[in-house]
Amino acid sequence: MKHLAILVLWCLPFCSAYTLKRAAKEDASMGLVQKYLENYYSLTKEVRQFFRRRDSDSLVGKIQEMQKFLGLEVTGKLDSSTLEVMHKPRCGVPDVRHFSTFPGMPKWRKTHLTYRIVNYTPDLPRDAVDSAIERALKVWEEVTPLTFSRVYEGEADIMISFAVGEHGDFLSFDGPGESLAHAYPPGPGVYGDVHFDDDEKWTEDASGTNLFLVAAHELGHSLGLFHSANTEALMYPVYNSLTDLARFRLSQDDVDGIQSLYGPPPASSDDTPVPTESVPPQPETPAMCDPALSFDAVSTLRGEVLFFKDRYFWRRTHWNVRPEFHLISAFWPSLPSDLDAAYEDRRKDTVFIFKGNRFWAVRGNEVQAGYPRSIHILGFPPTIRKIDAAVSDKEKKKTYFFVEDKYWRFDENSQAMEQDFPRLIAEDFPGVEPKVDAALQAFGFFYFFSGSSQFEFDPNARTVTHVLKSNSWLHC
Repeated sequence: MKHLAILVLWCLPFCSAYTLKRAAKEDASMGLVQKYLENYYSLTKEVRQFFRRRDSDSLVGKIQEMQKFLGLEVTGKLDSSTLEVMHKPRCGVPDVRHFSTFPGMPKWRKTHLTYRIVNYTPDLPRDAVDSAIERALKVWEEVTPLTFSRVYEGEADIMISFAVGEHGDFLSFDGPGESLAHAYPPGPGVYGDVHFDDDEKWTEDASGTNLFLVAAHELGHSLGLFHSANTEALMYPVYNSLTDLARFRLSQDDVDGIQSLYGPPPASSDDTPVPTESVPPQPETPAMCDPALSFDAVSTLRGEVLFFKDRYFWRRTHWNVRPEFHLISAFWPSLPSDLDAAYEDRRKDTVFIFKGNRFWAVRGNEVQAGYPRSIHILGFPPTIRKIDAAVSDKEKKKTYFFVEDKYWRFDENSQAMEQDFPRLIAEDFPGVEPKVDAALQAFGFFYFFSGSSQFEFDPNARTVTHVLKSNSWLHC
């Protein structure tokens, strides 16, 4: 018994250290899995709260979705092959189920595009970077009617840059490995642009991260392609360092995807023309300084102001004099376009977005789980089918909802619609047009947008102090 006691005492610290090391290793693995599923498969906050429960139906479903997309055995378990793929470097754009275009099929409405290399990585000579980008563009040029030319100053359709960490968009880089680069779908402003993580070791061969391969993939995004589940495709999200660079060519999946947007290259005189399916016409891009511009909805977001119109929104920030222009689907793929109303509840760090008889909750660039919900849970009668505008008074903790010529008031403390509403807009906001398209509170005033006009309203004096153009906020 004496020897047994000694053995047990010796084993306790050893076994404890072994257990702690194993637990630390498991924590690191689970942290990687959580981050991976959040970034690329929309793991929500509600699922994260139960992340330790590895048998959670929601967590298993996300793992199965990832395994299915990446061509792994679909077990729903964090087996070695699944963890191995998660450790591999990849594109920073989230995944979809099969070869696809971005939501709404954004594409360039012209066949000749310009590109500009804004800066360079110190890893390679400049001419090597120039050559890699030129070859990457040629990959897509050979199978489409598209042509590309380089510009050396000003704004190009595709702006190409190297950066580290936070670099001015919602998608900060994460250091060496993992996310290598990201790109935006076709459109004005930041759209079409490609950003490379300069914490990677960029190379001309396979000794590091091959710039040509990553550039060709990201430029596929710039032209309108999303990710493919085909492991042989260039648009597969995981970086393949074993690709034979000397024999590289697009897979048929890549060709089918890009030609679904632009068709094949022009037929030569010896070829028989190949008929292509026509692409449905897209709505015209709204012009920021159009004197007739109106907004669908306006909201603050963490100190910024967002102006929604059709499929797009302008983002007015403190650090950029010129407003940024984005596709709604690029930041919130599950949200609809042509919104009805939006407002921010700053206490909850949440923007609520309305369309028809439903509403969504957005925190940053993440749509919250459990949405959309019916507007009628807020206390609206069944006869109300949509909201025209909404604005929250952060000091009084009241939210105003405008419907036709009336408005309702919601108490954020009691989470209930107040009694004695609706009331007429004309009675409580004299001078404001009775049809409100969007509303905003700033600098102690309410700003009501109606068509191409906005009304600055002083709630203390109960009077309109200025009538301005709706797009005056966009420096027009």
